[in-house]
Amino acid sequence: MLDSFIYISDLVGVITCAISGVLVATRLRMDPFGILVLAGVTGIGGGTLRDMMMGSTPVFWITDNTYIYVIIVTAILSVFLINRIHRFPAYLLPIFDAFGLSIFTIIGAQKALMFGFSGTVAIVMGCITGVVGGMIRDILSGQIPFVLQKEVYATASILGATLYVVCDYIQLGSILSMSIAMLGTLSLRLCAIYFHLSLPVFESDK
Repeated sequence: MLDSFIYISDLVGVITCAISGVLVATRLRMDPFGILVLAGVTGIGGGTLRDMMMGSTPVFWITDNTYIYVIIVTAILSVFLINRIHRFPAYLLPIFDAFGLSIFTIIGAQKALMFGFSGTVAIVMGCITGVVGGMIRDILSGQIPFVLQKEVYATASILGATLYVVCDYIQLGSILSMSIAMLGTLSLRLCAIYFHLSLPVFESDK
């Protein structure tokens, strides 16, 4: 049951992040290849780097091609729906991104602990899994990544990964721990979006 919960959650995260990639690509009027690239790197970019850093190779989507098929289908359906709607609300991108962030963060932390890494490393791997796909998407589209701005983004990821590590340490149960941590990440990110919360920024007078 746990393996099924993790696998389904991971696929849902891929779908939501792929949609956010499609939203950016269509907003910038990219061609079909560009749309597929942004959908792909957003959906599996963070997990790919995580697996490479932990030595879990071949990376997950090479051994399970379902991830590739899900990205392709998601991209096609998203483009079709966007063309039908013609305009999409600006708030959709950060919301889809928030769901993907919450899921990927916990999946990354869970996998790191499963491989026997420390809680600290699990938090780092959770954050990498959560934010790197969006970073690559933004860099390829010529934008400053969310995580490098004043957005409460990486902070939400770190909170979620920390919650999962703590819940796992006190043995609340894997599914309950993941659910609590995902909710914590998602709640903080959505509250930051809704209430326009941001981190302080620093600038030099020189």
